[in-house]
Amino acid sequence: MTFKVEFTPEADADLDRLFDFLLESAQTVEEAMRAYEAVEVIRAAANSHLSTTPYSYRKVGQRPTLRELIVPFGSTGYVLRFDIRTPELVLVIGARHQREEDFQ
Repeated sequence: MTFKVEFTPEADADLDRLFDFLLESAQTVEEAMRAYEAVEVIRAAANSHLSTTPYSYRKVGQRPTLRELIVPFGSTGYVLRFDIRTPELVLVIGARHQREEDFQ
């Protein structure tokens, strides 16, 4: 079974925020390119992992459908929070850097 993976507008805004942070803090062209690479890696991980095995990632709270995927990148990584909405749909509802405060 394959799940369709979609990002909410809030999750897309999170990716934009993460991208902007990396781009603004870049001091070289290579570091600026890492901003593009980070977003690509996050989206690719969501599409490949969540489309096939969304139930294998850690649960968040009491709802069995609310989960998180860790996406390694460089020496740290990112956290995607997602909800398995139906047997056909996984909705990514948020993204943050691992060193950021937890989701609100």
